[in-house]
Amino acid sequence: MKALLSLDPFFEVFLGLKLCQADMELKMTDNWKPRTRAVHGGTRRSQYGEVSEAIFLTQGYVYNDAESAESRFLEAGPDEFVYARYGNPTVRMFEERIALLEGAEDAFATASGMAAVSGALMSMLKSGDKVVSARALFGSCLYVLEEILVRFGIEVVFVDGTSLADWEAAITPETKAVFFESISNPTLEVIDIKSVAQLAHAVSAIVVVDNVFATPVFSDAIAQGADVLIYSATKHIDGQGRALGGVVIGTREFIRKTVEPYMKHTGGCMSPFTAWIMLKGLETMELRVRAQTDNALKLAIALEGQPTLSQVIYPGHPNHAQHALVKTQMGGKGGTVLSIDLKEGQVAAFRFLNALKICLISNNLGDAKSIVTHPSTTTHQRLPQDQKDVLGITPGLVRISAGIEDSDDLIADVLQALEQTI
Repeated sequence: MKALLSLDPFFEVFLGLKLCQADMELKMTDNWKPRTRAVHGGTRRSQYGEVSEAIFLTQGYVYNDAESAESRFLEAGPDEFVYARYGNPTVRMFEERIALLEGAEDAFATASGMAAVSGALMSMLKSGDKVVSARALFGSCLYVLEEILVRFGIEVVFVDGTSLADWEAAITPETKAVFFESISNPTLEVIDIKSVAQLAHAVSAIVVVDNVFATPVFSDAIAQGADVLIYSATKHIDGQGRALGGVVIGTREFIRKTVEPYMKHTGGCMSPFTAWIMLKGLETMELRVRAQTDNALKLAIALEGQPTLSQVIYPGHPNHAQHALVKTQMGGKGGTVLSIDLKEGQVAAFRFLNALKICLISNNLGDAKSIVTHPSTTTHQRLPQDQKDVLGITPGLVRISAGIEDSDDLIADVLQALEQTI
């Protein structure tokens, strides 16, 4: 039986060449631009030399002998795997590619964006630790901080994320981590990553940034001071409404010594098929995100001054409160999402949503198709009204995730739907 499991000598040589080639390609990526990294980074080819990355649909791996199994369980090499919860070749390609794209050392792919959020925080925190967080967060992120972390004796302090004075007052030597969305969901506040990171690092706190709205295309959060990045890969990385996924990005020590042990034992890993979808998504992500961002800005400009709206919120528009920060932090690009507030509240918002012909009513974002969401009754429904009021989530607020449709068609659709609210 052992003879059957032994590798053919030619294949052993071939595999060795492939691994050497992979090492060479990894070194070459230092000179690659982001779009090239998003297409080619981390690629592992089998002996068949496939163009499209292979999907390794396996939950386990075979060893040549018992000694090899023992050795791998003690310490698996860079191209050695033990069990699908611990790692997989297709998943590893996605992890390496997104890490290269962000200029990070390593990444761990998860089953969803919220698995990434909860896994990153739970893996590093213990009873008695303190977390300082921006108040404006996605509803599920609020649940993790308000309900789950405090249940385990972790102190959570919320601040106005746009106020550096609030951050400075809340961050103390007892602070273990700070957490915020670089652009908040759904009111699109922009957090000064560099300044908050300086305050946090002064007390050795870890800076954890949910970077979904900024996207890997426009953000340079690690260079600006973030220690840990979180993405819901469900959004712009897939970008086509196909699969749930997430990823935690950081130093190799944090990913392999803190996140991986927690994730592999609690089971929040990404499936190989999902990883393959995300690899395919990364290939076109920049093209999609730039087209979506152009559409979002054109929409914001077209909607400014509409009589049925009390405000248009878009970080890339000069009227946004943190537009100057957007120019320095994201190169002036405001991302793919804007929010509008209808003066007549929920009734008008529902009329608007129901009159749309192109934009789809859903609770996702970052898709190639334009999507509209009413946060007050969906993503942030569980929040009490007083908390919604503090966050600016009014009954008339509608979040619009711009897709890649023709901008003229998209603008016409939104304007005709607004007319139905009069």
